[in-house]
Order: sequence, then structure tokens, then C-alpha cells
Amino acid sequence: MSYHDEQESIESFKAWWAQWGNASTWIVLAALVAAAAWNGWHFWQRRQATQAAVLYEQVQQSVSAKDKAAVARDAGDMESRYGGTAYGQMTALAAAKALYEAGDAAGAKAQLQWAIDHAKDVEYKEIAKLRLAAVLLDEKAYDAGLALLDGTPPEGFQGAVADRRGDLLAAAGKRADARTAYQLALTSLAKSDTSARQLIQFKLDALGG
Repeated sequence: MSYHDEQESIESFKAWWAQWGNASTWIVLAALVAAAAWNGWHFWQRRQATQAAVLYEQVQQSVSAKDKAAVARDAGDMESRYGGTAYGQMTALAAAKALYEAGDAAGAKAQLQWAIDHAKDVEYKEIAKLRLAAVLLDEKAYDAGLALLDGTPPEGFQGAVADRRGDLLAAAGKRADARTAYQLALTSLAKSDTSARQLIQFKLDALGG
């Protein structure tokens, strides 16, 4: 490249920089900031998951020890600090079971409702609904249990939901509706699920008619 061509290139670059240089700088800076934020977000997520795993181990120890106060405390810590992780939903179900077995139905219901409202995975939400409906059945709150299970259940839960609805309807004295629910449960469950199908058939037979 000759001196003249080099000077011409420099002048062309100066002219381009005068027009676009500032914008280019901001674009580069924005890209760097976005990359830093992305890396920072993933680092934060990994850190959250690691800390949540440690706390979940503590939850399991409290559950094993049947320490109701510790279970409630650890579950509260998990949900307030790491509720957005997968460990939040796991903790809620484990805590609900432990609290219910300890005679704290109100605490169990609160944990199940938390899972329904905040669980990351639809499967955990549906399991929490089924378990809360069972608690409401024990409390003879049949209408509340039926309302909780209203709507179309997710794939794979049709049989379990129909079965629980049958229990609520039968307990409420709505025998014909209960029979319909149990029949739906039978048609929804896989034929290989022998024990569940036998139990539902027993309920149907008990209803008579």
C-alpha cells in the first residue's frame, strides 16, 4: 500500500469513526455487559442450587428426626431463600408429609398450598393438589376438595384425580357421581397398574348399584 493509499484509508476510517464510532463503542460495551450478566446469572444459579442442596439435606435430617419445629423452620428457610430452585418443591412435599404425620394439619396444608402456587414442575403441583384434597377429605371439606381438583388434569394424572374425586363424592353422599368418577379412573389407569385398579373396583363394588 502506498503512502497516499494509507493516508486515504486513515482519513476514511476517521470519517467513519466520526459518524459511527460512538455508536459502535456502545454496542461493544452492551455486548460485554450482556455477556457478563449472562455468566453472572449462571454463576448465581449454580450457587443457589448448591446452597439449596445443603439446606435440603438439613430438611431431610429434620424429617428423619421427626422434629416438627425444625421441619417447619427449615421449610420456611428453603421457600424464602431458594423457593425458585427444584429443592423448594421437594421440600414442600416432604415437609407437608412430616407435619401431617406429626398432627399439624394446618402446617401440612400450608406447605401443600405453597407447592401448588410455586412449584416449578407441573407434576409436583398436581401431587400437592391430590395430597391437599386428601387432607380436605379427612376434614370433611368435600366441596373444597372437589373445587381444588376441578379442571383437566395433566397427562398421566387423569386416573389419580378421578379416583380422588370419587372418594370426595362418595364421602359427600353423591353415589352416582362417585361411581362415574371411579369408572373414569378405571378407564384412565393402565391395565398394568393392577393394585390401583383392584382398589378402585373395590370402591365401586362398595357403592353398589
